[in-house]
Amino acid sequence: MKLLVFGATGSIGSQIIEQALEQGHRVTAFSRSASKLDFDPNLETVEGNVLDFDSVAEAMPDYEAVFVALGAGSKGTVRSEGTRNIIGAMQQQGVRRLICLSTLGVGESRGNLNFFWKYIMFGLLLRKAFADHQKQEQLVKDSDLDWTIVRPGAFTDDGLTGEYKHGFPGDDKSVELKISRADVADFMLKQLHDDQYLHKTPGVSY
Repeated sequence: MKLLVFGATGSIGSQIIEQALEQGHRVTAFSRSASKLDFDPNLETVEGNVLDFDSVAEAMPDYEAVFVALGAGSKGTVRSEGTRNIIGAMQQQGVRRLICLSTLGVGESRGNLNFFWKYIMFGLLLRKAFADHQKQEQLVKDSDLDWTIVRPGAFTDDGLTGEYKHGFPGDDKSVELKISRADVADFMLKQLHDDQYLHKTPGVSY
């Protein structure tokens, strides 16, 4: 498939690209420093700013699916504002499938969190980032695209296992609230061939 990845130089975006190429997909990486990723003949790069609608729209035509793995640390509104531009460009260019990275704890998945994540991390230290995720999710849900929002636990640097929980209830307290970046990318790529979570917001965690 022809895939377009936003947030391509981030820790999840780079994993999506690496695994997608291994699976034989043709991938385009969109980033302000995308040229750093030019390491495979099946990888194209587009340098641009996701906050600039025109550059996003120019990069959009002729893709079968779009992955959004934007990050902004603990500050800013890059996730929501960038996703707004991506949605608009997809609608303009007729691209339908959107797979968007969010975080466990948004919406009904708040019930999965423990005290530390609910009140210390997202309630205090990462409050702005969490609000950005909430706004981002609402923009995706309000669109008419074929979307899936993926809500992972905290990232680890462990390798790909392919063994993790997904789609668990929002009151499930048994999840470990962590998952490797490689396994997050694995789950996101699996959504290309599975409609189980179309228009849904599955959590993914060990």
